[in-house]
Amino acid sequence: MAVTGRRILVLRALGLGDLLTAVPALRALRRGSPGARITLAAPAALGPLARSTGAVDDVLPADGLAPLPPTGPVDTAVNLHGSGPQSHRLLAARRPGRLLAFASAEAGHAAGPAWDPDEHETARWCRLVSAYGFDADPGDLDLAAPEAASPAPGAAVVHPGAAYPARRWPADRFAAVAAALRDAGERVVVTGGPGEAHLARRVVDLAGLDDDADLSGRTSLRELAALVAGARLVVCGDTGVAHLATAFRTPSVLLFGPTPPARWGPPDRDEHRVLWAGRRGDPHGPEPSPGLLEISADQAVEAAGRALAATAEPADHLLKGTR
Repeated sequence: MAVTGRRILVLRALGLGDLLTAVPALRALRRGSPGARITLAAPAALGPLARSTGAVDDVLPADGLAPLPPTGPVDTAVNLHGSGPQSHRLLAARRPGRLLAFASAEAGHAAGPAWDPDEHETARWCRLVSAYGFDADPGDLDLAAPEAASPAPGAAVVHPGAAYPARRWPADRFAAVAAALRDAGERVVVTGGPGEAHLARRVVDLAGLDDDADLSGRTSLRELAALVAGARLVVCGDTGVAHLATAFRTPSVLLFGPTPPARWGPPDRDEHRVLWAGRRGDPHGPEPSPGLLEISADQAVEAAGRALAATAEPADHLLKGTR
């Protein structure tokens, strides 16, 4: 059923990767809602990227399940945040005309499809909005390259950070991959958020890269997006940067640990190489997951060569690993 009311409020107050996996569902809402104003409740820093999807008119600053700022009347509320009940209640407090969400007996919301904990994140939200009459395409993930200039056009981007230690591959292995890429003639840069400068610096030092290879804490989200969009390759774990590589179809090597790629991985495309040992674990754990540690630097270097081969021939020894 199309929505023609004044405002649709969508809750997705999570991180970068969460936003990007919800893009197909957001675009389905946009297509099915002519004349409606779509407001996304999400972290303020994601605002420019959210608007660049073409599906969002404005962003209501929100963080997790904290109370939302005032919005005025809401005709339709859409829960793309979670299974409830807290997220359902947060939106119900806006007194919307109707709530689009997964069924939650605890929240008193009987309508909507059942939650599937093993579903891919993108497919999950497409299934939700489709159940309410919005035709969603899980492959509708592409973003146009930002107008901002890349800080390092054509570079190979190594991003060693992750939200939790369980998803962080060891710094010395990232460094081995960075050194192999540098030795193969690639310009290599290392990225990280403000709290990851020490990790990025360690990778730079261990790989023997020049100081200007360290971009940690020096890029805004817009500049990071431009960097990934213009990169030759991205090497990272299960992070928001991986989803940027998917959105811009940038060749990538993605290292999965406790969470299977069937839940959060990229589409099946030649330019994306996913490494996973097949072992699940706690994605919020305090140590790198055992499965993640089973992935060797040689495996990642070989995968990098194959990802690059999707667009151009790399040096032969990249395809053979670091040995």
